[in-house]
Formats: sequence, C-alpha cells, structure tokens
Amino acid sequence: MGKTAVYPGSFDPITNGHIDIINRGLRIFDKIIIAIGNNPAKAALFTVEERKEMIRGLIGDSDRLQVAEYSGLLVDFVAEVKAHAILRGLRAMSDFEYEFQLALMNRRLDRKIETVFLMTGSKWFYCNSRIIKEAASFGGSVRGMVPDDVLQRLKEKFPLLRDNNNRKRQQG
Repeated sequence: MGKTAVYPGSFDPITNGHIDIINRGLRIFDKIIIAIGNNPAKAALFTVEERKEMIRGLIGDSDRLQVAEYSGLLVDFVAEVKAHAILRGLRAMSDFEYEFQLALMNRRLDRKIETVFLMTGSKWFYCNSRIIKEAASFGGSVRGMVPDDVLQRLKEKFPLLRDNNNRKRQQG
C-alpha cells in the first residue's frame, strides 16, 4: 500500500498554483486525493460538480490522482479514504499562521494523520482563487494564472473578462 495524501481546498477555481502543489506532491506521495470542501455556508462561483469536472479535465485518467468531495471534519475524510497525510500549500506568513493552527487542531483530532506543507513556487506566490475571481469579475486578465480550460469557464461567468494584459491606461 502506497502513501496517500489528501489535498483539501475549495478549488473555486483551481489555479496554476494548485497544479504546482499537486505536481510537486506527486514526488512525495504515491497518490493524491484532491478533496473539494463542500461548505454550504460559503458562496462559491462554481458548483462542486463544476469544480470536479474542471479538475478531472486537468488531471485526466491518472491512477495517482483522484477527485473527491467532502463535508465535515477533514480528518474524518482523511481516515475514511485511508490516507496518511494532509497536503497543504503555503504562500506567505499569513498563510502559515492559519495553516499551523489548522494542522495543530487536526493533529489533536487524529494523531495518526500528518500535515505536510509545500511552499508555493515563487511564480505562484501571489496567486489565489479569491483574487483571481475578483480580478476576473472586473474584467482583468487572469491568463497564465489558471489553466486555459478554467479561463474559458471564468469567461462564461464574467463576460467582461479580458484575454490578455493589454489594458488602456487612463491619461491624467
């Protein structure tokens, strides 16, 4: 039996930063379960089904990657799928403080489950789903921050979304 990690998140939408963590995580783990958190209290741009579909389109038919949905305690889901670790990406010190608190709570809830942190690649340091959605909603280009298929889905949600970074600058 190989080492399995659960990579949890909202993935609303999945970004190139997420893909970077997944690819680097595959160097450490035999299998990664990309777990989409289903939190009805949070307003999402894409439905859970849309997010699953986007992720499956990106990962293809890999036997080392799986997409799942969960609700409730993450450690319960990790135990249910018989994983060994939780994989998390870190961008900044603000991420670290929050993630450290989550890891400590998860450790308290289930001592058998480890949390493994990977630093986000420097190219994706500023990249997160919330900022991407906000920029896209105002018509800003997010090309290169998300996979092309995800960019197409964002264009469907935000008709003003530009394809490139060429913006008219106001003179003044």
